[in-house]
Amino acid sequence: MIEHTPLILAIAVVSAFLVGLSKGGLPSVGTLAVPLLALVISPVTAAALLLPIFVASDMVGLYLYRRDYSARNLAILTPAAIAGVAIGWYFSASLSSVFIGMLVGAVGVLFCLNAWFGERYRAARVRSADVPGGVFWGVLTGLTSFVSHSGAPPFQMYVLPQRLEKMTFAGTSTILFAIVNAVKLVPYWQLNQFSHFDVPLVLGLAVPAIIGTIAGRQLTRMIPDGLFFRLIQITLLLLSLKLIWDYVASLI
Repeated sequence: MIEHTPLILAIAVVSAFLVGLSKGGLPSVGTLAVPLLALVISPVTAAALLLPIFVASDMVGLYLYRRDYSARNLAILTPAAIAGVAIGWYFSASLSSVFIGMLVGAVGVLFCLNAWFGERYRAARVRSADVPGGVFWGVLTGLTSFVSHSGAPPFQMYVLPQRLEKMTFAGTSTILFAIVNAVKLVPYWQLNQFSHFDVPLVLGLAVPAIIGTIAGRQLTRMIPDGLFFRLIQITLLLLSLKLIWDYVASLI
């Protein structure tokens, strides 16, 4: 059972709200949820606690984006992402919690580097939704999503260069991760991740998550992307470096 200290509860509420924002159309924000919560509880526990929150906010997100999505991207990415979940499930027994945290941090750093130094390349060329690239990034999306709900970075690395319309991009992300999160329930259950399921806490966190989903939809429409995502990326980088350091420190 998770200890209900004021600090843990406060960070859990913020993490749930970030999950909601991601389902409302701001996928980079959701990447912060597990690293943030992993600062006060183990990454494995954080991922298990937040999965039902992801699923609950998925339901709202599916309704909000029921008409905005890229069918081709979903057709390519969905089976690849499910395969990535299966890979994560197969190797889960051999992965320690600090290693999982390090993996989350590494993906976060990679995402930030790609966002900051890959902009010139993305501006010079618009890519299509190709199958080989979609399979590669889709598998990574499913794997990192299974490990720590951090599937947004590889998803964005594949889809951002396509320069989809903003609402289409957000809807494609929301629908894909709704499917992936539903699939993850089976391996999480089989791995006994819900053995200490904190029902009152999950129900309480569903409220800020749903509020965040609705707010995320509005923010996606209103806020200029550049400044907002740059602040998110800086925060993600700091949290990612902290998780990587925790892994390095465990080896010393």
